[in-house]
Amino acid sequence: MAVIRFKALEQVFNRKPLHVTPPSDKISDYYAINVFDKEKMQKYLSKDAFNHVMDAIEKGTTIDRRKADAVASGMKAWATERGATHYTHWFQPLTGGTAEKHDAFIQPNQFGGVVEAFSSSALSQQEPDASSFPSGGIRNTFEARGYTAWDPASPAFIIDNTLSIPTVFISYTGEALDHKTPLLKALNAVDKAATEVCQYFDKNVTKVQANLGWEQEYFMVDEALYYARPDLALTGRTLMGHASSKDQQLDDHYFGSIPERVAAFMHDLEFEAYKLGIPVKTRHNEVAPNQYELAPVFEECNLAVDHNALLMDLMKKISRHHGFRVLFHEKPFQAINGSGKHNNWSLSTDTGVILHSPGKNPKSNLQFLTFVVNTIKTVFDHQDLLRASIATAANAHRLGAHEAPPAILSCFLGSEVSGMLDQIEEQVTSKKMTPDEKTALKLDIGKIPEILLDNTDRNRTSPFAFTGNRFEFRAVGGSSNPAAPMTILNAAVARQLIEFKKEVDDLIETGIKKDEAIFQILREYIIASKAIRFEGDNYSDDWIKEAKKRGLTNVIDVPEALSAYLSDKSKKLFFDLGIFTEAELEGRTEVLFEQYTKKIQIEARVLGDLAINHIVPTAVKYQNRLMENVLGLKEIYGESYKELAGNRIELIKEISDHVTGIKVGVNEMVEARKVTNKLKDEKEKAREYSNTVAPFLNRIRYHIDKLELIVDDEIWPLPKYRELLFSS
Repeated sequence: MAVIRFKALEQVFNRKPLHVTPPSDKISDYYAINVFDKEKMQKYLSKDAFNHVMDAIEKGTTIDRRKADAVASGMKAWATERGATHYTHWFQPLTGGTAEKHDAFIQPNQFGGVVEAFSSSALSQQEPDASSFPSGGIRNTFEARGYTAWDPASPAFIIDNTLSIPTVFISYTGEALDHKTPLLKALNAVDKAATEVCQYFDKNVTKVQANLGWEQEYFMVDEALYYARPDLALTGRTLMGHASSKDQQLDDHYFGSIPERVAAFMHDLEFEAYKLGIPVKTRHNEVAPNQYELAPVFEECNLAVDHNALLMDLMKKISRHHGFRVLFHEKPFQAINGSGKHNNWSLSTDTGVILHSPGKNPKSNLQFLTFVVNTIKTVFDHQDLLRASIATAANAHRLGAHEAPPAILSCFLGSEVSGMLDQIEEQVTSKKMTPDEKTALKLDIGKIPEILLDNTDRNRTSPFAFTGNRFEFRAVGGSSNPAAPMTILNAAVARQLIEFKKEVDDLIETGIKKDEAIFQILREYIIASKAIRFEGDNYSDDWIKEAKKRGLTNVIDVPEALSAYLSDKSKKLFFDLGIFTEAELEGRTEVLFEQYTKKIQIEARVLGDLAINHIVPTAVKYQNRLMENVLGLKEIYGESYKELAGNRIELIKEISDHVTGIKVGVNEMVEARKVTNKLKDEKEKAREYSNTVAPFLNRIRYHIDKLELIVDDEIWPLPKYRELLFSS
């Protein structure tokens, strides 16, 4: 292994950056060239078929079979002109990745040959094997049939020579087995609920769209070093490794000059992303060495989620061409920054108004306050469910450590908005407002700056922060599919807006004017949800104590956090809005528990293997060398050798203690796994893995990391942090 390590380092130093030349210096010349977008549809579809598809996208109408035939024909013509030979239904199962099965554009003819064909049935629906994807017991192995169904709201695209059609994935009996299906339901729910609330302010609003701008953080590791670290290759993170003498403490990597090889990778990635219509805008060095970030401009939420999943696949593929492996794991390296996927979320109307952005007059600002306050109330009421949406084995390492927000959900608003809410809270109102109160309210609301982007500071420690015209859900993990937190957030906001409208309408029916009714309910919400608002340092111990006093929950155990999906409050939310059926919710939650268990199980197996087969033999080998040295000194100097060899004898004992600690720890961890693996209930098994198996990972790691500081560097088998983090 030591030889492999140094050969890997040699490969790193010999690598040269690759460069791909785009067909044009202007991005606009090739942007979305591989996407069957509106422009392509207008060219390849009849006017009638095009309008039919646009109605399906904008109004949710069903595409009939005759029109689907025309769409399939036009789509095939475009795709084959672009060199496509195959097509696939591209979907996002509960594995956390994407899935696809490729079929050729061929059909046998009567002469023994083939013709190119692509029917409406091939476009609209396929039947992939559903038995091998996670379902939480919804489907058995012998019940293989599942369906993928075309999502016209997300345009088809070409990867290599394959036409990829974004789809939902459901079981034969109709249960959702993917991330897209519940997300679409949540987006539909928030559209309907928010549109009805917007009618208070503007009768021209007929549709509200949820927007998402994700920020993807990631690490780059040279491929040779990656393969020399079995823990990285098999688990996505380093299960051992002492901190490098220098890492991020000087903050010299953040926003620094991008290394040439990494810049070449980014260049190629952006080229491929632009061809697929992914509007990547920003790239920069992150805080930790070898850590980077990219971010697109805002898009409609469903499309943004698809683009994130697609881009993560592209990053994995393109990084290999440059001799890298990209790491999305939330905490691949201990004691330095982890990777998040900050979800910037907002709502906007078909009249061009961003509902989380102030306007030019008291009326538009009352609308702004309505949506901000209802969002805050949502976070307060559903803090446990929002935490569950981002709870994973990987994200548990990140939350609360090194610039990641804690597991306590709170909202940061900034001085302008927070001050306005405080003023509203302090106002004393009766059933009907006096003329003076109305005037004061309008004056106060009218003072809100139209643009808050420069008036609202950023709080990087906040898990849910208002940043001028949107909320940033910073707690989402880097490896996660953003569909899960976006499904929960949009569904919960929809539920809150429905309740808000009902309460306002009830007041209006008593004779109170509309604006007064809105104001009174908002004031009640501001008071009721005040505990969730926090402007300070979320990392501080004082905040943990203060949050507990406020009654906010702080659940750091993943299985316990995931249990929030099954609470009575969560079930009511999901069932009332039709996001999940009971079978879907129970099955999906069982998948989450099972995935947690398996990830800890894999980490435990990998750590045990590396510890016993690589680390312990290396430590014993070095220990034997020290003992030979001590015996040689004794032979030469007699009893006086003790004075000369004292430090080596101490090292021999120290190595022995750590080797014993590793061996005992691995044996006990294996026994704990054996006991826990006998449990049948996935929730109970996940809890036991969290309580009895996971603690061994750090316990064993402690001894390995101490040995790394002692054992001769020339025989240490694994690339060290200083090599992994400074190899780009």
